[in-house]
Amino acid sequence: MTIIRYPESNDLRNLVKFCEKDGTIWLAENRMVLMHTTALGALRRELVGSVGKEHARRLLTRMGYAAGVSDAELAKRIRGNQSLQDAFFTGPQLHMLEGVVRVTPVEMAIDFEKGSFYGEFLWENSWEQDIHLRELGRSEDPVCWSQIGYASGYTSAFMGRFILFKEVECVACGHNNCRIVGKPLEEWEDAEEHASYFESDSMLNRLLELRHQVDYLRTTITQQVQTQQLVGNSVGFKHAYDLVTRASGTQVTVLLLGETGVGKERFARTLHQMSQRKQGPFVAVNCAAMPNDLIESELFGVEKGAFTGAHTSRMGKFERADGGTLFLDEIGELPLAAQAKLLRVLQEGEIERLGDDRVRKLNIRLVAATNVDLQTAVKEGRFRSDLYYRLSVYPIQIPPLRERLADIPPLVDAMLERFCTLYEKKLLGVSDKAMQAIKSYRWPGNVRELENMIERGIILAPNGGWIEIEHLFANVAVSDFHETQISQAGSLEAQPEPGAKSDLISAILDSGIAFDDLETRLIDEAVKRADGNLAGAARTLGITRPQLQYRLKKKDGV
Repeated sequence: MTIIRYPESNDLRNLVKFCEKDGTIWLAENRMVLMHTTALGALRRELVGSVGKEHARRLLTRMGYAAGVSDAELAKRIRGNQSLQDAFFTGPQLHMLEGVVRVTPVEMAIDFEKGSFYGEFLWENSWEQDIHLRELGRSEDPVCWSQIGYASGYTSAFMGRFILFKEVECVACGHNNCRIVGKPLEEWEDAEEHASYFESDSMLNRLLELRHQVDYLRTTITQQVQTQQLVGNSVGFKHAYDLVTRASGTQVTVLLLGETGVGKERFARTLHQMSQRKQGPFVAVNCAAMPNDLIESELFGVEKGAFTGAHTSRMGKFERADGGTLFLDEIGELPLAAQAKLLRVLQEGEIERLGDDRVRKLNIRLVAATNVDLQTAVKEGRFRSDLYYRLSVYPIQIPPLRERLADIPPLVDAMLERFCTLYEKKLLGVSDKAMQAIKSYRWPGNVRELENMIERGIILAPNGGWIEIEHLFANVAVSDFHETQISQAGSLEAQPEPGAKSDLISAILDSGIAFDDLETRLIDEAVKRADGNLAGAARTLGITRPQLQYRLKKKDGV
């Protein structure tokens, strides 16, 4: 009998990173958790008691299937250049590393080109049969449901076709070991019966349908449906959105406040769409982008012959917005002369075109926005106090993205859907590690910067793959991240106290080592620990990959 041996697993163990300070555990780019098997046993018992054995089995099988697919993607990345068998064994080895079960291969025949597969494995120390026996007792049927889902999901994703594993022996049924056999779905006589456990749960789908119907009726009655332009669940976002909702039924002038990139124009458009003016025009003007000598003609219009070059009469932004909403962005950049004329328009509700003495009545809702502290601008004489008080009747403060962490995942999902459609790409999404970095970033450019970064990530990510950190943060300074630290050793390590850092600095200075030598040694050690992976070495050093490449070239005298 041929003995099948696993490859060395050091490469897999090195993927496990603990970060006690940050409250995270990582397997490569995937976030993991440690859980008590007693808690999982309690969950299993509650599922069986609540929805029955069949539905519980289906849920746990599908959960395991999803985990297997994730590990298959990881296997292709880290062992894609090794033999087919060694690459495949990543799954069983990860299953053991994750503390699920000991896997011993008995027989395996795999041909990737032909799509043929046959595998037989022994399972020992299965946590799943152990907690099933403890919580629910002996069983007539095999009980390693999530593990079967994992084996099927992993092998199916690895082979590119549905490979069904069945548990032909199980300790919970009285056998000495758990034994599984896997082969293509169509080669099983009872394929339809077992394949049903990998399908979505019809009962739960019906419950979800009813819930969606109730939610739809509730939102129809209250008429509080958010527009698709705004996405968010955080307290700050909901407060700002609530103020927009209250203002939509009135004609009050609204002043939107917030940093650059927080989405002030989208809030203005939402206000317009929710108001009775939604059938009218929405005209947006960036006051900072208009030349000072053309501001009045752009805003209020011009008559033919009013100045050299005015060959025809044309209406301004105010007239174009008649019956709708005029959005004046960066209003704090308006010169004082234009501010005076704007104040008169707001007070009288009428304008005069440049070079004309005829008064035109207007019916508009004005929404202004600025990232400037208008109160300070008033004190410094850069903004008229009477205009400020006229505009600040109904201010709405839009919080920056760093204060809206709960909004980041839904924003990313919405951007992924939009840009994947735009660029005709199909991606698995943002990796756990990249999402953790997104949440740790300070976002000085707010939602606009996030949108640009996600768009770049979609362009750079391989089709059918994940968006990783290096696709997003190519030229971002480490100082723009909140402090985070992940051990490189694959085991829990206590983080040094602030005093320890001082001792380290003193030791370095006392050693007499030159600064260039110290930098060279740090870089060499980081590259060595990362097995030559420059992106990983850069993360260890707390710099970007381009910065590391620059230092390497400098070190080599290039």
